[in-house]
Amino acid sequence: MGGVRTALYNYLFARKHGGEFLIRIEDTDQARFVPGAEEYIREALAWCGMQPDAGPWNGGPDGPYRQSERKHLYREYAEELVRNGKAYHAFDSAAELEAMRERLKAAGSTAPAYNAITREHMRNSLTLGSTETQERLARGEEHVVRLKVPRNEEVRFEDAIRGWVTVHSSHIDDKVLYKSDGMPTYHLANIVDDHLMKITHVIRGEEWLPSAPLHVLLYAAFGWERPVFAHLPLILKPDGNGKLSKRDGDRLGFPVFPLDWQDPASGERSTGYRERGYYPEAFVNMLALLGWNPGNDQELMSLEELTDQFDLGRVHKGGAKFDPEKAKWFNQQYLRKRPDAELGAKLVSGLKDMGIATTPEKATAAVALLKERATFPADLLEGSYLFTLGSPLKGNDAADAELRKRWKPEAAPALRAYINKVDRLATTGAAALEQAFNEVLVEHGLKIGQLMPLYRLFVAGRMQGPGMFDVSAFIGKDELVARLAAGIEHCTAWA
Repeated sequence: MGGVRTALYNYLFARKHGGEFLIRIEDTDQARFVPGAEEYIREALAWCGMQPDAGPWNGGPDGPYRQSERKHLYREYAEELVRNGKAYHAFDSAAELEAMRERLKAAGSTAPAYNAITREHMRNSLTLGSTETQERLARGEEHVVRLKVPRNEEVRFEDAIRGWVTVHSSHIDDKVLYKSDGMPTYHLANIVDDHLMKITHVIRGEEWLPSAPLHVLLYAAFGWERPVFAHLPLILKPDGNGKLSKRDGDRLGFPVFPLDWQDPASGERSTGYRERGYYPEAFVNMLALLGWNPGNDQELMSLEELTDQFDLGRVHKGGAKFDPEKAKWFNQQYLRKRPDAELGAKLVSGLKDMGIATTPEKATAAVALLKERATFPADLLEGSYLFTLGSPLKGNDAADAELRKRWKPEAAPALRAYINKVDRLATTGAAALEQAFNEVLVEHGLKIGQLMPLYRLFVAGRMQGPGMFDVSAFIGKDELVARLAAGIEHCTAWA
């Protein structure tokens, strides 16, 4: 969800300002490469309706858009920084780096780092001199390129969401820019590509805020104009206690992925919003309001409306608590907007899987009764009793338990009287059935709560659902009378 929200805010911002929304696959860290992840990203964005203007799947003027296909570019930029005294070659072995960290820990350092102080005591081009450095490079000795972070400087930048951010350079270590395996680190590749692709705004998650000062230094080192930074708030667990994770969704029973996902390493599966029956419009609408608001009370907005109203100035600084029930509410609202005929077609298909045949016309008519209580299309199948013949009490333990709590012998004469009235009705529309029922209540001195629950259980087999007179009119007089008679017989058999 967090990654999709970041993409969404970039998309909305680009569309709002007439810009371009680009997708770049940042796959320079081969140790973290996940098979299938790129195709998953592509499919997820397509499901959400976010088509990039340029990217690895549709090309563009600044391609290629996979960093692994651009790796020939990065070495020259790393060496440019070395030539200009902004970076240096470091030849330290893993053992030497570990020894340095242990020395610092022994001296009381809580965060040992390769920085402006420690670099003076390590094996790098700053301490070895140019002749030895060139000899080592000529021999092909394994090395990395590190950024030479200035000593005793304040690094300041204005974040579009958080305002001014200031970090002292003593808190920034000399990050590796180019690795010994011939691949750039994220930091170098990201800055070079943003520059070459003319990126004007970097809208990304809060977890990248600690890296922003380093990126500011890199832009300064190259002498490039940096883009505007905007760091989005975290999406928090429902209780607000920490960042929402995949494990939270699996543990608490709600999806955190847009589509079904299987971890190729562990084999673990996580269900997605699409597969749970969420509409993409509802998912996007919900996600947009996790950390941003339009400044009014409007909650239901199309992608076009979100684009029109989106403003980085209204993105919150604090984390946004995810509410799975609110996510369901959004889907419910979008389901209600769907044409009855569309939902009717889904209902026909679902009933067919249950072995129940019906017509599109009858299913569409049923949708009008069922959709107000449905959250997902699958919920419409709870109205399957509308399409079957015979008492819904057969094998229905839940209904039987409710009846045993509610049945009173005096209900039988009243229900039989109602059956007689229904039999004599010329038309059995919902209004006529309701009038007959109310007449029976008066004639037998009963309150609606003494008879309606029994009526509902006899006819529908459940306590919740659409209005019973609408249901009764839908199933027809003969089926209504048969179910009521079977219900009376079922309960009087206890006496």
